[in-house]
Amino acid sequence: MRVLNYEEVINKLTSFIKDKVNETKAKGVVIGISGGVDSATVTYLAVNALGKERVLGLIMPYYKNTDLDDAILVCKTLGIKYKVISIKSIVDEIEKNLGFELDPVSRGNLMSRTRMILLYAHANSRNCLVLGTSNKSEFLTGYFTKWGDGASDYAPLIKLYKTEVWKIAKVLGVPERIINKKPSAGLWEGQSDEDELGITYKQLDEILYRLIDLKMKKEKIAEELNIPHEKVEYVESLILKSEHKRRLPVGPEI
Repeated sequence: MRVLNYEEVINKLTSFIKDKVNETKAKGVVIGISGGVDSATVTYLAVNALGKERVLGLIMPYYKNTDLDDAILVCKTLGIKYKVISIKSIVDEIEKNLGFELDPVSRGNLMSRTRMILLYAHANSRNCLVLGTSNKSEFLTGYFTKWGDGASDYAPLIKLYKTEVWKIAKVLGVPERIINKKPSAGLWEGQSDEDELGITYKQLDEILYRLIDLKMKKEKIAEELNIPHEKVEYVESLILKSEHKRRLPVGPEI
């Protein structure tokens, strides 16, 4: 993986948030705080950039689990204002009105889009920006919900791989229990990011870095990492099939 000066990266991210808020004349930012390391890291960066008074955290659980406690821990540690809004009744009501039962993945997407509706409702009413929490690993592989957690005004972590976010979180002082917990989007009970992706973030990032940043040939990547060629092809397939998620809708030339 690339070697970064994490103190320097943090300064760049902090300046980015401050500059974008000032450019748009926004009063502050709204962040969806899940209890995971990505949202915690963005919240710490936002407080460093703007001060705690200009950061609002929205905690939007569907299930009541330890993620809720971790999200509240982030808000209380930083001293920011926050609201806990259960999305269960909203999601369940939408599903009831669909007239059919959603599969777990589709329900997870509905949950993610419901959270984005709430984030923008709060941001619009306060003249604030929505800060996204997507990282480069998930963005490249399409591991996000289109128009859900993939939607935001600015995404400070979008150029950083997941393994790099963990290191930045450590430097920022994000609680160890959040950094060390098993990554999960909390879309259903027992859901795990790495199980869904079919690969660990460590291995994924090593492959992505060589594929995207270094533009190495797949055969060379497999050889250098001592992994099956099929594993590299699998990661490439994730990138290719999720291309539509990384752009605005397009139509034919007329």
